[in-house]
Amino acid sequence: MTNRIPTPADIGALVRSTRKATGLRQDELAGACGVGLRFIVDLEAGKPTAQIGKALQVLAALGVTMTLTPPPEGKGRRG
Repeated sequence: MTNRIPTPADIGALVRSTRKATGLRQDELAGACGVGLRFIVDLEAGKPTAQIGKALQVLAALGVTMTLTPPPEGKGRRG
């Protein structure tokens, strides 16, 4: 199944639901990923400043893969 994940809260919800589906507690997931419990709590809460490297570690540990699709050529935003 493919989901659009436009916000940190959506990532947190995905992590939480996947973790629960695998039967892991937050502390167990943290240990398996090599991150702190506080990080898991913050990530699941949708903290927008969560470190992307650690978030990717957690997603990988849960078996979640990501595909990033760039906009069509010439359609990107300019700042």
